[in-house]
Amino acid sequence: MSDTVAREPAEKAIRLLILGLGNVLLGDDGLGAAAVARVERNYRIPPGVHLEDGGTLGLSLLGLLAESERVILVDAVRTDNPPGTLVRIDGEEVMDAVRDRLSPHQVGVADVLDAARLMDCYPASVTLLGLEPDTIELSVVRSSAVETALDGLVEIIVSEVQSLGYTMLPETGSEDRHYPMRDLTRYFGM
Repeated sequence: MSDTVAREPAEKAIRLLILGLGNVLLGDDGLGAAAVARVERNYRIPPGVHLEDGGTLGLSLLGLLAESERVILVDAVRTDNPPGTLVRIDGEEVMDAVRDRLSPHQVGVADVLDAARLMDCYPASVTLLGLEPDTIELSVVRSSAVETALDGLVEIIVSEVQSLGYTMLPETGSEDRHYPMRDLTRYFGM
């Protein structure tokens, strides 16, 4: 008799993770965090959906990804299109996009996705939604092209979530409310 025990795949704790990425100190690079914050502020987040501002945490996000069945990454994505252009990348193409685009945190995102794959905890699906940035330079202000397109990106995120079977209802009086992003400390031990 073998000492090996067959293990059932662990059920993921997070059904759908929406992860904003980027550095808010580098102008348009912070659009992922801004978009996720708007979704959290303006919509009721249904059970099973988890929003996070992942910033530039890189490998520190591995635990969060490992717990997630599906992931929507939100970030600035260089595609050689005009600034503010909406971008959607799915599946295997996401890895190529995070490796090839010019962004100060691209290596961290590629590393965390590679690590998830190597540890056999890669989410069942990964989608990258974003905007073409105009400028990624030291600034806490986003370009007008990105700022103008940000509400459209939020609508695309909400539409994507709804296409996966979740109901996203507008939060009444959301313009007067602020919901802080959830605490990431449980994922990187701070």
